[in-house]
Amino acid sequence: MTVTVAAAERLIRIGEVARGAGVSVRAVRYYEQQGLLVAERSPSGQRLYRQDAIALVRFFQQMYAAGLTSRRIAELLPCWDAGHTDADQRAMLRAERERLQAKIDDLQAALDHLDEVIAITDTHP
Repeated sequence: MTVTVAAAERLIRIGEVARGAGVSVRAVRYYEQQGLLVAERSPSGQRLYRQDAIALVRFFQQMYAAGLTSRRIAELLPCWDAGHTDADQRAMLRAERERLQAKIDDLQAALDHLDEVIAITDTHP
């Protein structure tokens, strides 16, 4: 799709998205290939993104870091876009939250053990 840039919404190029989100240009292209991000095209064929693409890419990064797959993230996008969910989406969101909480609990337990080891070794130079 070729687009004429409206004055009300300035579209940004792929490098601006990547810099703003702290990722590589390749990562932005990957998100587009996965159907997570939509690029429009300038008359010369350059990828152009809405300014909210930076926030979306940051969201994708957080979800990947939390262990979600591209497919699961794609399932979350309608919730992000619309601001409401159906029963199946809410169940999926709750299941992901429970999975993340379990991961956080495990990490907290590991952190607590490390703190114990540090406390013990601090008393023995």
